[in-house]
Amino acid sequence: MMHSRQHGIGMTSERTRDRLVNRLRQEGISNERVLDVLRRTPRHLFLDEALSSRAYEDTALPIGMGQTISQPYIVARMTSALLENDQLDSVLEIGTGSGYQTAILAPLVRRVYTVERIASLLEQAKNRLAALRLRNIRTRHADGIMGMPEFAPFDGIIVTAAPEGIPLVLVDQLKIGGRMILPIGDRDAQALVRVTRTSDGYERELLEAVNFVPLLGGAV
Repeated sequence: MMHSRQHGIGMTSERTRDRLVNRLRQEGISNERVLDVLRRTPRHLFLDEALSSRAYEDTALPIGMGQTISQPYIVARMTSALLENDQLDSVLEIGTGSGYQTAILAPLVRRVYTVERIASLLEQAKNRLAALRLRNIRTRHADGIMGMPEFAPFDGIIVTAAPEGIPLVLVDQLKIGGRMILPIGDRDAQALVRVTRTSDGYERELLEAVNFVPLLGGAV
């Protein structure tokens, strides 16, 4: 079924994707590598068929289990803030969700490690990523807040749900100079933050106001 949807007409047309990328550029996304991957990645594959027609709107959409696929602007913003202009070797993603952010990262870094606490979401994401022939991804069903310490240190970490503060267990899994992009805050107020690990702790930079689902512990 996935392959037939990949070649659909209209919602997946080049013009539709170009329109989305142009909108992101107008909103301040300037990393052309990130924009090119967003243009080439079929976002409709990461949604239920009933929502496919909205895949290239710049909006978050539900994916079930109380989770959402982030709006393309936020995916582009977080990915650009993570990469800057560097070539990153290994990136850890906390919260695989639909797999869309994973699919954007995979062509841009050497290896992506991604953790998801909801087994059913992870299985769907793995099938989508396999259909796109993205082979540099290692997945895990686990409580994401613990990260993947055995593969640390990472050049970058991206967290796609909001803890109330900066998880030090994840900061400890960054290389010195490595960056973590995450939303922090409660349901009422959240900010996107870039954390850079230093030799004696970390530095924090506020990027902009955001709205994410909360980061929950435990695997289900």
